[in-house]
Amino acid sequence: MKAFFLHRKKLHLWLFGDLAFLAAFFLARQSRALMNALTEGFTNPLRRALGRLCERVPVSVAELFYVLAALGFLAFLGLGLRAVVRSQHRGGTVYALALGLVNAILTVYALFCLLWGANYYADSFSDKSGISAEPVALDDLERVTRQFAALVNEYAEDVPRDADGVFAADHTDILAYAPNIYENLYGEFPFLEMADVPPKAIHFSRAMSALGFTGFYFPFTGECNVNVDFPAATLPTTVAHELAHRRGIASEQECSFLAVLASLRCGSALYHYAGALSGYLYLSNALYSADTERWRAVRETLDERAVADLRMSSIYWAQFEGPVDTLSTAVYDGFLKSYGTIGVQSYGACVDLLVAYFK
Repeated sequence: MKAFFLHRKKLHLWLFGDLAFLAAFFLARQSRALMNALTEGFTNPLRRALGRLCERVPVSVAELFYVLAALGFLAFLGLGLRAVVRSQHRGGTVYALALGLVNAILTVYALFCLLWGANYYADSFSDKSGISAEPVALDDLERVTRQFAALVNEYAEDVPRDADGVFAADHTDILAYAPNIYENLYGEFPFLEMADVPPKAIHFSRAMSALGFTGFYFPFTGECNVNVDFPAATLPTTVAHELAHRRGIASEQECSFLAVLASLRCGSALYHYAGALSGYLYLSNALYSADTERWRAVRETLDERAVADLRMSSIYWAQFEGPVDTLSTAVYDGFLKSYGTIGVQSYGACVDLLVAYFK
């Protein structure tokens, strides 16, 4: 056994280091105070510094990382296959290659736990703000859904539209306004205050759509990244959602709630409409599940221009429905649940926060 360990000593020490770090993290995450100290004192400032550094690069550094990782994996497979073919001890070579790959994956996961995973166990937005999700009464759900439908109708005429009446704002204008989105929330929630930078538009946005993603926050570079291929009516709230993650808020439901609230409070007509429309979508989907007749009564009040935007969005996303989208959603759902969240359903759970805040 000793000879076996020493023969691949560096690889085994690397594996031991990864496992030791992950074991320490899993133990430490039981302490809220320790996670608060880690995130507020080290990882959040580090990620923001990385974001400011990567801001100097005009393209998404995160996307470059993904491309290089894919190319590196293909090179690893090719070189590894050649090494196995040429080796006189193929079993040992295969073992070393497999262990090296496992070590690399574990190292990335360990760094992810440090840079972002700790935020799942630190104080949440609800903890800091005192706004908590409560059981929602059907009457309250209907009332707030009607309120958002009215906001959608009010803001629908304030945004540019094409000849078919569909939202037609350019994504560059939406991204350029991003640093101003949260300014009007600092008085109510001072812990959100920080200097923002515009998110990066992903070049391979259509590939993101195929996987079912509209945006993502990349903790290794501190960048917010957004898909700019899907219909742009709700792009502003996607931008606001990712900027909420940049503030160290891990919960998807809380980021979705903040995206709606910040969009409604800021000074941009594009964001006002997107915030109202996104909030209406969250609420109306919940109302549909609870009472179809009440949902239909509210839906009939919706401005035809908003209906056109919703129809365009449905047509766009329908083309990606299939095994790839299903697998991607299942993997992401499992990932969220591994950190103790309620999975992809947490996007819908922001309804509780919207009703609690707006009722």
